[in-house]
Amino acid sequence: MKKSWKIFFGIWALLFLLFAYWQLNDPDPEWWVPAYLVGAMMAGFAVFEIFPYNILVVLTILYLSAALFFWPNDIFGWLSQEMEQKNLAMKTQQMEINREFFGLLLLSIITFLAFWQGRKLKLKEKYPSENE
Repeated sequence: MKKSWKIFFGIWALLFLLFAYWQLNDPDPEWWVPAYLVGAMMAGFAVFEIFPYNILVVLTILYLSAALFFWPNDIFGWLSQEMEQKNLAMKTQQMEINREFFGLLLLSIITFLAFWQGRKLKLKEKYPSENE
């Protein structure tokens, strides 16, 4: 795997750890802290080229399904609220739902990319002459 992908996954592992820490003040941290910690762990595994394929597929589906559950009604209204407010305090329930949606969407994207990179690496090892 290219060094740029390792850096990418390393940055996301650190960001997900930070997100998990921020969730400690959330009204329901028992859901969000583990979600971000698992995402950080999967991104960290990808840095070291460890790809638990089945787990990555299940997590991608779970995160994406949960994100669809939290589908926001008014993304642009939320973005303008966030820009006006200029801090991370939650003023409305809609702000919380939108943030949860985007967090889950990020988790699903990163776990999918880890699966995809691992699959590419596995295929490259299995069929080296075809990939050169």
